[in-house]
Amino acid sequence: MAVSDAVRVLDPDVYAAGMPWAELDRLREAAPVSWVDEPDGGPGFWAVWRHAETRAVLRDPATYSSWLGATQVRDPATPADLEYVRAMMLNMDPPAHHRLRGLLTRSFTPRATANLRDRVDGHARRLADRATEAGGEADFVALVADLPLLVLADVLGVPDGDRRLLYDWANRVIGFQDPEYAASDTVSGADGLSAMARAALTVRPVPDPDGRMPDPRTRTGIPDLYAYAHALAEHRRGSPGPDVMSVLLGQVDEEGGRVSVAEFENLFWLFSVAGNETLRNGIPGGMAALLAQPGLWERLAADRSLLPAAVEEMLRWWTPVMCFRRTATRDAELGGVAIRRGDKVVVWFSAANRDPRVFAAPAEFRLDRPGADHLAFGHGPHFCLGAALARHQMAAMFGALLDRFAAVEAAGEPVRLRSTFQNGLKRLPVRLTAR
Repeated sequence: MAVSDAVRVLDPDVYAAGMPWAELDRLREAAPVSWVDEPDGGPGFWAVWRHAETRAVLRDPATYSSWLGATQVRDPATPADLEYVRAMMLNMDPPAHHRLRGLLTRSFTPRATANLRDRVDGHARRLADRATEAGGEADFVALVADLPLLVLADVLGVPDGDRRLLYDWANRVIGFQDPEYAASDTVSGADGLSAMARAALTVRPVPDPDGRMPDPRTRTGIPDLYAYAHALAEHRRGSPGPDVMSVLLGQVDEEGGRVSVAEFENLFWLFSVAGNETLRNGIPGGMAALLAQPGLWERLAADRSLLPAAVEEMLRWWTPVMCFRRTATRDAELGGVAIRRGDKVVVWFSAANRDPRVFAAPAEFRLDRPGADHLAFGHGPHFCLGAALARHQMAAMFGALLDRFAAVEAAGEPVRLRSTFQNGLKRLPVRLTAR
């Protein structure tokens, strides 16, 4: 019996081998919205494949809620797990979402943002210098992995020596379907850790006899992150620094309230995971796009004014976050189908960002593609708060590499992340030719 396209796009093993573009294209062209049965016994959901319908869902939180069932495709295992994820800003609806987002937005002051941009530029130059010193062949993923970690450490006020904790936490949460990432531990036994980090490591979970870690999308599944976030909040309340999180802890909302420790912990989780993985997948994905078309590197080197458009096209063509879930609050009609109250509705960014109704020749990577109407950062109230900083990181990293290398070529087969959520690369061998 032939395996259906919908079954294939829900299979993490498929993504480990390569993006199922043919299946996504067929599903999108067959219907804007279609029903998908979940292979793990879940209730099934409406999958939204096209650009217009995806935008319609994301801009209407009154009909398509982030809070009701949270934003993971798979339902939380227990009512307690659902309550836990509902407390995160990512899974809130207005007005609760507006309150936290407003406090966070105000914390990115012009001074703090300008300082972050300067630090991003410096981090990118130093990483490019390190690559120049190494020379020859390298794993591009490892080469650039430190950039989002360094920037997040700046944003969160995390001591530089602790930043690899952010790497492991993101691996465990995003890579829960990939055995290599699910038990990621690059920190234990490392020198230079703060007392906060050493204390957090004492409560880090260990794999069970079958090598499985507890579900990291529950509070009990990643207690080391929460222990660290709690300690950091206490430290920054007493000794605020120039970082965004210190500013956030001092903010007062319209009713005179401040960010609670629990809210800070959940925001720390969000930044540690989302702020890390989107860039860690987006930058290697951008390089994969350039490697796929010889001549693009030279073209960008000759005309740096093309770099902002190249970053947008990288995000569209690669699309780091592939899908997100909403839950219908009431009966509705979408793409010609009847959505019932309580139905799961999953928007598929990967398919929407290659919708030929919006993007001409969508499978092609084009530096001269007009506009930036992709959905890599979402749309509507939950549009990624860090989008501008993420774009700057990508432009800074590629700009620094273009300054130092005359050519970059593939030096082996890439190794992909086993995930139905993140379009990730674990390794990308490249050959670097210095100028």
